[in-house]
This record gives sequence, structure tokens and C-alpha cells, in this order.
Amino acid sequence: MSNAVSGLPVGRGLLYLIVAGVAWGTAGAAASLVYRASDMGPVALSFWRCAVGLVLLLAARPLRPRGRRAVREPFARKAWRALVTGLGLAVFQTAYFAAVRSTGLAVATVVTLGAGPVLIALGARLALGERLGRGGAAAVVGALAGLVVLVLGPGSATVRLSGVLLALLSAAGYSVMTLLTRWWGRDGGADAASTSVGAFAVTSLCLLPLALAEGLVPHTAEPVRLLWLLAYVAAVPTALAYGLYFAGAAVVRSATVSVIMLLEPVSAAALAVLLLGEHLTAATLAGTLLMLGSVAGLAVTETREARTRTAPA
Repeated sequence: MSNAVSGLPVGRGLLYLIVAGVAWGTAGAAASLVYRASDMGPVALSFWRCAVGLVLLLAARPLRPRGRRAVREPFARKAWRALVTGLGLAVFQTAYFAAVRSTGLAVATVVTLGAGPVLIALGARLALGERLGRGGAAAVVGALAGLVVLVLGPGSATVRLSGVLLALLSAAGYSVMTLLTRWWGRDGGADAASTSVGAFAVTSLCLLPLALAEGLVPHTAEPVRLLWLLAYVAAVPTALAYGLYFAGAAVVRSATVSVIMLLEPVSAAALAVLLLGEHLTAATLAGTLLMLGSVAGLAVTETREARTRTAPA
């Protein structure tokens, strides 16, 4: 189950992606608590999570095992990878926040996370030669159906064209980031830690002027609580989750990555029921089961194909 280029086992890559998807799902609940404790805006929060996450990653670099360092790459290639990945991450986050403001959370989430797997599957087929097969295509369709049921449910939502276009732009940024991570993983085994550091640095620089315009330093009556929340957002769903995401996305098929990342709304829905007092509806349960079943099916398919590729002729 090992990837020949990067050395990371595919099974471990799948585990990394699952943990990253669950961790991303906690960011929404933490952000809601940040908004309750202060007047911080979404762009400023995105900037701080990337900037502080960058500091945490840099602080953790000396703690990495020396025996597992990646092969040295030319500086120009590292810089190019950091620039493109960081721009993709900045577009992904900023366009999504703008879509939420324009057309609402439900529609923005469905369009962004729903279009992502479709764009990634098409891009992986055309650029990387990765085929889903009938089982994989059925899993993607099932995951998207589960996403729609989970997020929209029986309620109504307002659809605005500007918000939909922004959500599609966000999905495009996410798709480019995922496909390039997979391309570099197959081509040369790019170091996930270096990719994360470079991406966060570029994203922070891109978001800084927008965050300054919105209000970089928030007003709050609970500064200690706010600092703890920001530390959590920067550490768990940012530094940890993106580090695991870039490592896993380099060795797992792109379409599989996109579906596993749909664990984010599942995790968010579970937190809403367990911690925020929301009711477990039939739509929430049905959507969750559909998405978990699709993720499990693709994970089994991925590990089987990995064993087939590494089996002796």
C-alpha cells in the first residue's frame, strides 16, 4: 500500500485525509464562538488562522524526525509550488466566505463542496489519467446526494446568482489546489510540511489587505476566551489539518480526496447536535449515512487498487 514516489502508505494517506476532514468540520463551530465573543469578521478570521498556523508550523519544523525528510528541491520549484497552492487556498477560502455572505451558508456549502468533486474528477481524468470507474462514480454521486440532503434538508434557501458564481470560484480554487498537490506528489514527492508553510505564507499575504479593510484587530469583552479560540482554529483545523491534507492528497487519487473531504459538513453537523443543542433530524441522519457510506466505499476501493499496483507481477 505504499506510494512509490513519496513513500507514504496509501492507507496512512487515507487516515490523514479523514482526520483532516473531521478537523475542518470543527472550524465552523469554533468560528461561531469567535463571532459571539468579538466583532471579528470572516476575512480577518481567515487571515489570523493562516498567519498563526504558519507560525505554529515553523515552530514545529525542528521537531520533525530527521530520518524522514524529503528530497531537496530547487528553490524555484518550491517557490512556484508555494505561490500556486497559496493562491488556490486564498481563492478557496475568500470566495467561499463571500458566497456565504451573498447567498447564505446552505447554498454556498452545497455549491462549493458539491462542485469540487465534479471538477476534480474531470481534471484528474484529463490531466492525470485517473479513472473513477463505475463504483467510484456511484460513490461520488452518493456523496453529493448526501451533501444536498444534509445541508439543505427540508428547509428553504435563497439562491442568488452572484453567490453561486462565487461558490463555483471557491470550488475551482479548491480543485486546482487538490489536483496540483496530487500532480506534485506523483511527480516528485513534494514535502507536505514545506507545501503547508509556503501556502500559508502566500495566503496570509493575500488576505492581509482584505483583513485590514475589514478590521484586523477585533473588539471583545472576553480577550482570554477569544485568544484560546483563535489558537484552536489556527492549530487544529488549520496547521494540523492542512498538513495532513497535503500529505494525504499527494498519494491518494484526487477524486477520492474530494469525497473524503466531504466529512467536513458531517463533522460540523455532529458538533451542532452534540455541543450546540441542534436537533437530529431525519435529513441530517440520512445525509450523514449517505456520505459516510460513500467515503467508506471509496476508501476500500483505494486500498484495494493500491495493493494491486504494488503486488509483484
